Amino acid sequence: MPTKPTVDSIDAKILAALSEEPRATVIALADRTGLSRNTVQARLGKLETQGVLHSFERRIDPGALGYPLTAFILTSVTQRKLSQIAQALDGVPEIIEVHGLSGVTDLLIHVVAHDTDDLYRIAGRILDIDGVEQTTTSLVMRKLIDFRLTPLLAPLIDRP
Repeated sequence: MPTKPTVDSIDAKILAALSEEPRATVIALADRTGLSRNTVQARLGKLETQGVLHSFERRIDPGALGYPLTAFILTSVTQRKLSQIAQALDGVPEIIEVHGLSGVTDLLIHVVAHDTDDLYRIAGRILDIDGVEQTTTSLVMRKLIDFRLTPLLAPLIDRP
């Protein structure tokens, strides 16, 4: 289902500059983009309101918090219990992200753990949730490409 992009070329310039220097002030972003301070401030406010800008948490390394192990748990669930399952998953602090999927499995649960014993405990806690039917855990061995959106901004910046 295609959606109309909410980011125009001006927003893309600001986001690219912010991506390069996440702690930049509005004035620094204005200097870097060649836009006025008021334009940058207004556009940042709009982007926050629209939910384009996410929380700072994404930049924190879980390993620095004592969670060096990352895994993805593919989970099959009873569909009619999905909202209760989501609520229960929200109560597990080691779960950092959950995606609803189409296809052979229902949820992709991104977890972090202290070690393999801790991962076993977390996977068991997920499996104990009423409505969770089956899980398959895959351990992340290495991150090959870090989360990124900057390559998607370039074509938007050049757009009239």
